[in-house]
Amino acid sequence: MKLTSKKTLINKSQKALFAFLTDLRNFEQMMPDNVEDFTIDGDSFLFSLKGMPALRLVIKEQQAYDSIVLGAASNKLDFSLTTNISAGTENSCEAQILFEGDFNPMMAMMVKKPLQQFIDTLSEKAGTL
Repeated sequence: MKLTSKKTLINKSQKALFAFLTDLRNFEQMMPDNVEDFTIDGDSFLFSLKGMPALRLVIKEQQAYDSIVLGAASNKLDFSLTTNISAGTENSCEAQILFEGDFNPMMAMMVKKPLQQFIDTLSEKAGTL
């Protein structure tokens, strides 16, 4: 399953947004209002949304200033959350969030709408940074 947010204009340079997103503590500012828990644990963070199981994310890959890939810390769920950052002006850039997961059809049907809302919220809140 693949989901994509809209491209969002961010009032930070590409380099500043990359630095912001590689500090996992900053993701708490971008979380939806229905987050019930957010905990930083070294190189990962754990969060849970109302009605959904808790997820632990780690940085799986980073390409300096261009992209950051977060993935599930557990092998039980196979998915990635990629933020692509495009250069703009000296003080702005564009970001787009991509979700890619390998779910069975029943699970995909159940989680598609909440996941789309989740990545849309992350993208919108990034635009207000």
